[in-house]
Amino acid sequence: MLTLLPYPSEEAEARIERIGSRRIGADPKIEAQVREILDAVRAEGDEALLRYTRRFDAPGLALQDLTVTEQEIRQAYEAVDEGFLRMVRAAAANIEAFHRHQLRTSYFTTCNDGTFLGQMVRPVESAGLYVPGGKGGETPLISSVLMNGLPARIAGVPDLALVTPPRRDGSVNPCLLVAATEVGIHRIHKVGSAWAVAALAFGTPSVRRVDVIVGPGNIYVAAAKKLVSGEVGIDMLAGPSEILVVADDSARADYIAADLLSQAEHDPMAGAVLITTDGVLAARVEETLRAQMKKLPRSGIAAKALEDYGAAFLVDNLDGAMELANRLAPEHLELHVREPLSLLGKVRNAGAVFLGELTPEAVGDYFAGPNHVLPTAGTARFSSALGVENFLKRTSVIAYSRVALDRDASSIIRLAELEGLQAHAASVRVRLNQVDEL
Repeated sequence: MLTLLPYPSEEAEARIERIGSRRIGADPKIEAQVREILDAVRAEGDEALLRYTRRFDAPGLALQDLTVTEQEIRQAYEAVDEGFLRMVRAAAANIEAFHRHQLRTSYFTTCNDGTFLGQMVRPVESAGLYVPGGKGGETPLISSVLMNGLPARIAGVPDLALVTPPRRDGSVNPCLLVAATEVGIHRIHKVGSAWAVAALAFGTPSVRRVDVIVGPGNIYVAAAKKLVSGEVGIDMLAGPSEILVVADDSARADYIAADLLSQAEHDPMAGAVLITTDGVLAARVEETLRAQMKKLPRSGIAAKALEDYGAAFLVDNLDGAMELANRLAPEHLELHVREPLSLLGKVRNAGAVFLGELTPEAVGDYFAGPNHVLPTAGTARFSSALGVENFLKRTSVIAYSRVALDRDASSIIRLAELEGLQAHAASVRVRLNQVDEL
């Protein structure tokens, strides 16, 4: 299941290449299908939404049912228990406290020559959150509502919309509705998959268009987000989930095995990698994995992921472990070593870092505060977790005085003329009363 491979070696390189093959991107056939859906929603609006929703999710849904009503929200609050409410509010408080540090402020500078420069930071006008249905609505992704909605609210986005596939009876799981309301989302639409993304991107009579679309989804949702990117902003193109554990001889095999399985159960293409300095530990992890997997309802999915994209690499020292970890640039990086903080400075590429054996990836997924929407498939080399910044725009502000323009004019004119842009140069000359030279 997790054959131990020495690193560096040819065998290790082959496995690394295999793990790296899980690149983000849709099958051309799927993209073609998604293009048809996008075109249909753009042309037909609500009629297309109803047609697709009735075909795939809720056969009896009517036009007026596309948007969740206030009555449905009230009924949802009556359906959930106080324990659920306390749990959601506690998680939301942690997430909000963490993300408030990401707020950016506008700044302005006035120079002695009268030049006024600055940057205005403003939220986008609207954002759309995609939340998967989860097994017909019976396993609502509450954490996705919190992780996607709270940064947008903190950024100050005035219009937040949530789209999610309805259940067969046309309803939405009450836990999801309550979580969305607690976050401050008051526009919830019962549409899913690629047609939901299309509705958010282009707008329909029932679903107002938005400026930014965020949130996880299946390959059809990912393809739709890719195709509408540029029409609207998106968070990222997320691939299958992944975890990488760096461990020394102090680590516990049962903790590592449980954490590897926590990602392997997501998807047959999920990645689960162990890098260790201790071959005996790797053998114990392998043994423990097999025992723990027998108790998992999703054991078949986990076994497939471990077989195809799992790995255990044996390295000489922790410096070598971190070199390989940075090369793989994992979504989740766990450090099961004696002094995890000592390795933090060596992390260059990772979506999120979990320090020590008492910090499983799950605490980041649900409760600690940092965002769980993270770069995958090696994209942590150049991208970051979802945050408040995804919902903010920066606008430059420039004001020149006569002194400043007179001082810099010749340089601006020369640069413009070097680029062959005579009108640019002329726009400066006219302000210098150099009319004869226009």
